[in-house]
Amino acid sequence: MQTIKDRVIESIKKLPDDVNYDDIMESIYVQQMISEGIEQLDKGEYISHEDIKERFKEWLK
Repeated sequence: MQTIKDRVIESIKKLPDDVNYDDIMESIYVQQMISEGIEQLDKGEYISHEDIKERFKEWLK
């Protein structure tokens, strides 16, 4: 399994040569959010589509 550092380095290597610091930070942030989302799904920490529709029923009128 790759370490976080390895994944970040791999992700940066895929960016174009003219990348700036903001692009790098955004890439790392998106990668972090995706990883955290997958971990939450693996732990069963999610809300189903049907539950969301029920919660927002009033808004969807």
